[in-house]
Order: sequence, then C-alpha cells, then structure tokens
Amino acid sequence: MSKKDFTYAVSRIRMKENLLFSAKTIDRLIAAPDYDSLVRTLAELGYGSDKDDKEQDIISLEQKKLWSLMGELTDDMDVFNVFRIQNDFHNIKASVKALYTNTSPESMFVSGGTVSPQKLYDAAKKRDYSDVAPEFAEALDEALNTILKTGDGQLCDIIVDKACLNAVFEIGEKSDVKAIKDYAEVFVASSNIKIAFRGAKLNKSRDFFSKALSRSVFDNDKLSIAAAKGTDEICDYLSTTKFKDATEFIKKSMSAFEKWCDDFLINNMKPQKSEPFSAGPLVAYIIAKLNEIKSVRLILVAKLNGLDDSKINERIREMYV
Repeated sequence: MSKKDFTYAVSRIRMKENLLFSAKTIDRLIAAPDYDSLVRTLAELGYGSDKDDKEQDIISLEQKKLWSLMGELTDDMDVFNVFRIQNDFHNIKASVKALYTNTSPESMFVSGGTVSPQKLYDAAKKRDYSDVAPEFAEALDEALNTILKTGDGQLCDIIVDKACLNAVFEIGEKSDVKAIKDYAEVFVASSNIKIAFRGAKLNKSRDFFSKALSRSVFDNDKLSIAAAKGTDEICDYLSTTKFKDATEFIKKSMSAFEKWCDDFLINNMKPQKSEPFSAGPLVAYIIAKLNEIKSVRLILVAKLNGLDDSKINERIREMYV
C-alpha cells in the first residue's frame, strides 16, 4: 500500500477515532442499573442491532464491523496479520479437537483469520498440509498426533498456543511498523508471563516451561528456571527486564496484570495519533477498538452476573481517547 493510500486510510481512521468510547462513556455503561438497560444504552451508541441482546452476539457483530472497516480501507489485509493469525490458530485448535471427538467444528470456528477455517480442518482431516502455510501445517500435525496419542487436550492447547505466539512474535520482528512491533512484543511477553505464573502455581517443572514458553523478549532459560522455583523468583527475574513495572500488578492478581498490559499497550499506541503516513494509526485503532470491545464484554458479563460497579471499575482498561 502506498503512502497516498495510507494517507486516505488514516484520514478515515481519524474520524472513526472520534467515535471510540471515552472514559466518560464507559462510566455511563457501568452506571446502567441492569443488563437490559446496558444493552439499550449500547444500542444507542451503535453496538449490536435491534435483534441483539446476548453478550456474544453484540460482541461478535462489533468485531465483524471492525474487520469490515479495515477491508474498506485497504485491499491488503496482510498488514493486519499480527491480529488475524491468532484466529487461524484458534481454528487449528477447533479442527484438531473436532477430529478427535468426531464432531462438527463449525460452531467452534471464528472468522477473521488469514485462511478459511474449513481449509485448516480439511488439511488435518486428510493429513495433507501442502495447501497451508508451514507454521499452520506444523501446528496441525503436531497437535493432532499428540491428541490422538495421549488424549491430552491441554497439551494440544500448549502446542498450538506456542506456535501462535511464535508466529505473532516473528511478524513483529519482521515488520517495519512500530505499532505492530510494539503490539507483538507486549502480547507475546504478557502471554509468556501468564504461562510462567500459572505453571509455577501448579509446581510445573523446568522442562514444562522450556516446552511451553515461546520466543519473546525474555531469556527463556532464565524465565524457565525462575518459574520452576516459584512466583517470587519470576518477579525477581522480571524486575531485571523492561517489564519490571508489571511485577507490582502481578503480585495482586492475574486480572490486575492483564489490565496493566492492556493499559501499557494503549499508552504506547497514543503517539500514532500524530503519524499521518504509515499503517501505524490503523493498527493503533484496531488495538484501541479491541480494547474497547474487551471492556464492553467485561461490563456486559458483570451486569449479567450482578457484579458490583466497584469491582467492574477495578478491571476496566484505559481508553485510547
């Protein structure tokens, strides 16, 4: 895509940025007295449709709107593969598990990947991976062989998740767009931190972490050794990295850490508002919109379950606008 093309796309995104939810709008949603009132308020703000009142339908439609907009702005969707490829790996999991349980995968598939879910399923079913990318072929083959041999769905997830994180990290490494580099780095690093902490709480071995952790900005040997010892040792290691500020939130809870990661990323994206030529503002908008959607989903689920507003506020992400 040329600079001229990006200039047009960025000008369109600038207008769309004005429609992103502000902190004040999020407060209004949290203040809704109940779930039905919240759904009506969201409808007034353009979320969902007249027929949508279920959380998953409202969220799904908003995600589809986001990718439809990106399709209008550029005919080269590859620039967004750092996001889209994550849907491919979700569909790889769905395909493998459907084949193992002899069930239909359609209800488990998600849209918005780089290839059709059916193509991934067919490749796994036929054991013919010549038609899919090498990273997909390797993940499909290893995950399918593993689940057929062990019946261990969790181990299958670990294999596919690691392949996904490696793919995202590689896209970030190769990209010349700072926003993509930043997103890939934070997404993969935070995912590895979560793997380390959850494994440490289950007393997993160093060998487990060596197999589960993907490539990232971390030294995997040091992180694996720390995780095998315990959560305090993980924090000690992280304090020597650029993610040292995260340790305060990790010690509180995983949800506090996840919020810190999202806020950290959003703040890193804000300089893209002054970038007129590159794909950066489009990437930043996607991150901001996904962040908004995540907050809306959180509020919807909280209202559905009668959670106190104070508890919702603790987990709400910082907004882009």
